[in-house]
This record gives sequence, structure tokens and C-alpha cells, in this order.
Amino acid sequence: MTDALDTLEHDNLGSTVYHLLCNALIQGKLKPGERLKIRELAARLGTSVTPVRDAILRLVQEQALAMKSARDIRVPHMTVERYLEIRAIRIKLEGLAAEMAAQNASAEQIAQLEDLVRQNEQAIADGDTARGCDLNQRFHFALVDIAGMPFLQGILYRIWLQMGPLIADVYSAGGDDMLDFHYPVLAAIRVHDGPAAARAISDDILCGGQVILQHLQAATAPDA
Repeated sequence: MTDALDTLEHDNLGSTVYHLLCNALIQGKLKPGERLKIRELAARLGTSVTPVRDAILRLVQEQALAMKSARDIRVPHMTVERYLEIRAIRIKLEGLAAEMAAQNASAEQIAQLEDLVRQNEQAIADGDTARGCDLNQRFHFALVDIAGMPFLQGILYRIWLQMGPLIADVYSAGGDDMLDFHYPVLAAIRVHDGPAAARAISDDILCGGQVILQHLQAATAPDA
């Protein structure tokens, strides 16, 4: 029985570390190219190295981290090709979420989305990039919550593990463009127009994300 309890405790600890690292990636607290040191992370989290190593290996399998060697584990740099693939997938999947959210949204849920946008406006005005990134991510995830599609949420969660560090890297450069396209999404949801909500979130990903594409193209230019 003791061995079984030890295993359960280890599994719970490993899951906790995994979710902490996931949140750090999605919220952009870990930057592209940043190196993760297992022993250093374990010391900061107050755990042994085993749950940290297990969590990192899981994230490597999910392509959220890159392992060149046992001592070289990093947040990967996004390529233009990979970004364009992820962008196309996001347009389809987040478009579906927005469409379903528009059909399902209650007055209370619409008020929640409006509040997220207001808070994001203030974060941008204050120059608080970290908070702006967090509120941006919460807006996108709130659409999936309102849509009532937990399986889709799991898929998008894995996508945002890769997008979080990149979005945070360019969020301040994007300025109002990172928020402006949320207003048409809100307008469509207020009148329960699913197709319009899907088009609006597509515009957000395409047009609002143009600064991301420009950043990646500049980074891969011959004289970069």
C-alpha cells in the first residue's frame, strides 16, 4: 500500500509541475529560445528532479519544448512554415468555437467577454504586456468554454502551448491590433450570429496576428 501511495503522490506532483510549466508557456513567461534547467527548476519548485524531468519530457513529446540533448532543453523558436500551419488550424478550430459560442452565449457570458476586453484595453493603456497577453489568451479560451466543447479545448490548449511564448514576444509591438479584432467578435456574439463570429475570429487571427508573421519573417531574413 505504501508503494501505491508513493506512486500516487509522484503522479500528482508530476501533474502539478506539468500544469505549472504549461501555464508558463501559454502566458509567455517562458520565452522562445529560453533554456530550461531541470535541477534549477526543481529547486525553485521545491521538488525532486524526477517530476520536473517527467513534465519536461511530456512537453517535448507535445512539441512545446525542444530537447537537443539531456542538458539542452529549450522553448523552441517558431518557423514561418510552422506558424502558417498553426494559423490555418486555429482559424478552423477557433472559428468553430466562436460560432458555437455565439449560438450558446448567455447574457452573463457575454458580460464576461466584455469585461475581459475592458481589462485588456486598460492593460494595453498601462503598457502591461504580461497582463495583456494573459487577458488575450483568456478571451480566446473563454470562447471555447462558452461553446461547451471540452474536447476542442484540449486540442487548442496544446496549440497555445506553442503559440504562447511567440505571442508574448511580439504583443507589445502589436499594440491595438492585438485587441481591435475582438470587438467584431463581441458584436457578433451579442446578436448570436455564429457565422459572423467565426469570420471575426478569423480576422483576429489573420490580421491581428500579422505582426507575428512579420516578426518571424524578419528573424529568418538573410541579414537578420
